[in-house]
Amino acid sequence: MPATTSQKKIRVVVAKPGLDGHDRGAKIIARALRDAGMEVIYTGLHQTPEQIVETVIQEDADAVGLSILSGAHMTLVPRIVDLLREQGAGEVIVTLGGTIPAQDIPALKELGVAEVFTPGAPTSAAIDFIRGAVASRRVGARASSGRDKES
Repeated sequence: MPATTSQKKIRVVVAKPGLDGHDRGAKIIARALRDAGMEVIYTGLHQTPEQIVETVIQEDADAVGLSILSGAHMTLVPRIVDLLREQGAGEVIVTLGGTIPAQDIPALKELGVAEVFTPGAPTSAAIDFIRGAVASRRVGARASSGRDKES
């Protein structure tokens, strides 16, 4: 029997955009998400925004976790969010982790980043956030499809 929407495993792409060569944190979060029962696709280092979005779409991901330590978050993240929207994947939950200055977080959230995790955030915070955000999105999608059938 196929999995229902509520039983379907959460699929998360973990990506390292740009020239940042430090991936320890990305690997830690990828493993934590996997251990929490999610399907994780890790893209590796030095990914372009286009490569990341292509992976998100090809993998039918529910969420993408971006890890940026280089300081290029205000350039890379808007490009990724824009590409997701342009490709019809604007519903994908975008999270960001790394050395993100507190003053940049409101602007990133305004752009469409669902949550930002800074150094020291427990992996459980990311797991809980992604689970809750995906569950809310799936409930909203079911409600929308039910309304569409009634029309």
